[in-house]
Amino acid sequence: MMQELLKDVGERMQKACEALRKELASLRAGRANPALLEKITVDYYGAATPINQLATITAPDAHLLVVQPWDKSTVPKIEKAILKSDLGVNPTSDGTVVRVPIPPLTEERRKELVKAARKKGEEARVAIRNIRRDGNDQAKAAEKEGLVSEDEAKRTQEEIQKLTDKYIKEVDKILQQKEEEIMAV
Repeated sequence: MMQELLKDVGERMQKACEALRKELASLRAGRANPALLEKITVDYYGAATPINQLATITAPDAHLLVVQPWDKSTVPKIEKAILKSDLGVNPTSDGTVVRVPIPPLTEERRKELVKAARKKGEEARVAIRNIRRDGNDQAKAAEKEGLVSEDEAKRTQEEIQKLTDKYIKEVDKILQQKEEEIMAV
């Protein structure tokens, strides 16, 4: 029973790290990355549809994204959606594809992005700590109900703490990589 609890806690903490990775991928780091456009939605026949479901997004070089819609009639809508986004980029189109030049970041913008990345990292740490608290609560409840011994409950809580430490280190590592990527000129 306690093994299942540990496995569940570990999986949930792993998912928190994966969510952080995804979240940070959408932060602009001065390089063209198709993940930058993933959160942008386009009004497609009355439904808000993510761009990556309407087109192929490629990064032919470090400072350009190319959006190739499958339906050419969506080009103006895609261009408008990118322009309205908070990315601060100016898309251009030739009627068949939308080109999104990614300008180099200013020092001030880099610092803002690092701050945003740290905030997301802290949210991931809080999520991991909440998972730890839930796991410890479940272990204590199992002990109270007489399902496990006091020693086993204590051991489980120690294992949960080890998992917490491991995944908090993982979050720190992910965050450090992103900060280096943002600050690299």
